[in-house]
Amino acid sequence: MNTPVPPPAKWDDLTVRLISSAAMVFVGAIGVILGGVWFQMMVVFVTAVMVWELWMMIRPDEPTKGMLLAALVASVMSGQLAEDSALGLLLFLIVPVIGVTQLKTEIKTFFIFALGIQLAGWGLVHFRMDFGFFWLLWLMSVVIVTDIFGYFAGKAFGGPKFWPKISPKKTWSGTVAGWVGAALVGFVFTLFTNAGVWIILISMVLSFAGQMGDIAESALKRRMGVKDSSTLIPGHGGLFDRFDALLGASLFLIIVADIADVPGVVW
Repeated sequence: MNTPVPPPAKWDDLTVRLISSAAMVFVGAIGVILGGVWFQMMVVFVTAVMVWELWMMIRPDEPTKGMLLAALVASVMSGQLAEDSALGLLLFLIVPVIGVTQLKTEIKTFFIFALGIQLAGWGLVHFRMDFGFFWLLWLMSVVIVTDIFGYFAGKAFGGPKFWPKISPKKTWSGTVAGWVGAALVGFVFTLFTNAGVWIILISMVLSFAGQMGDIAESALKRRMGVKDSSTLIPGHGGLFDRFDALLGASLFLIIVADIADVPGVVW
């Protein structure tokens, strides 16, 4: 008589996720606090690795080309940040264009995601330089709290799926909980800044933009038939899996910062 295998516990991955998250938060916090070249190097490294993960999802049989493209991302982005200009943004087309010349399928997929990843990384560096540590802390807090609230609410309450065809695990309860968490972050920042109550609403919209970044990457993984972008981070998959929401939020802020001035911080 075969003994039935018990279903996996709902919180089985929590310990591994927490340890990995603590390590990432520690390293990330050092880079964010130090700013300058340290933060730039960290963002350049993460951006390059994510482009490598993107390539490996599409062409896992050609890892060398993926590594060469990642190295090129690091070189191009480092040069662009050193000699910053609007015209210099065209340099971010180099890797997408070279990449698509090496592909026979998923050409648009690679081009769009590779360009978006680089622009998001560039946006993070400039957001840190232009608006300072505390507004970058706000951005990252919104993304992190959205993820935490969404994870625990989704696990605890379950319920209808947010977009089952693309992200089978994401629920409406987790999605809404993420908005609530973002609103709380915004409220906390009203206590220390001159942003006013609008920061609560923009935090919720930023939360949604981050969730759309997560959805976009989920759609990519389903299209490529993979569970994770890589296995670099225990319990989380790859850097792309971990920072997809931050990419979406960063791209959103690139647009917002051009339209409306982000308020200064009053301490």
